[in-house]
Amino acid sequence: QRCMERLRSSRAKLLDRYRQAGDGACGAAPGALLVQEVMELEWQELRDRLPGLGGDQPMEQMLEDPDELAVLEEIQQELILQEQLVIEEYERSLRFDEECLNAMLDGLDATDRVICPVCRKNNLTVKAHLVCCQCGLYISTQDMTEGKLRSLLESSLTEHSQRCLHSPEFTVTSGMEEEASLLMSCPV
Repeated sequence: QRCMERLRSSRAKLLDRYRQAGDGACGAAPGALLVQEVMELEWQELRDRLPGLGGDQPMEQMLEDPDELAVLEEIQQELILQEQLVIEEYERSLRFDEECLNAMLDGLDATDRVICPVCRKNNLTVKAHLVCCQCGLYISTQDMTEGKLRSLLESSLTEHSQRCLHSPEFTVTSGMEEEASLLMSCPV
């Protein structure tokens, strides 16, 4: 039980050793070393506390009874299993982080996408005769492309930033007879 607690508290050390070992390269070997180290430390503490176990011999030499050695082997196997579970959890965490990073990079690679200037969350859907967004933006257009729309937005923002330090806001306006338009306005 104390070996198990010591192993849990050595989790950071285990993960550091695993990282140093490299991805997949002899993954079980560094683990086995830590289990051995944990068991030796516990053996030393037990030997210091119990006077009958004196001497500086390692635990394998002190325990000559086959039953005691079998128990020792069982404890070691259980600890190695626990260590492997920690390593598997770490690998799952790494894979999840990698998948998240790849998803973000895929989003960044979609350079043709234009983020909605009104909600600033979703990508705009740009077709030849329409620009729309999940937030409710819906504007009729003529021969519009994502590149053209991005260029118009960038030039408007650049022109505004040359005269004003504040960020403009975008809204959709529509009069009684006119079609919906995208309006850029500055509160300042």
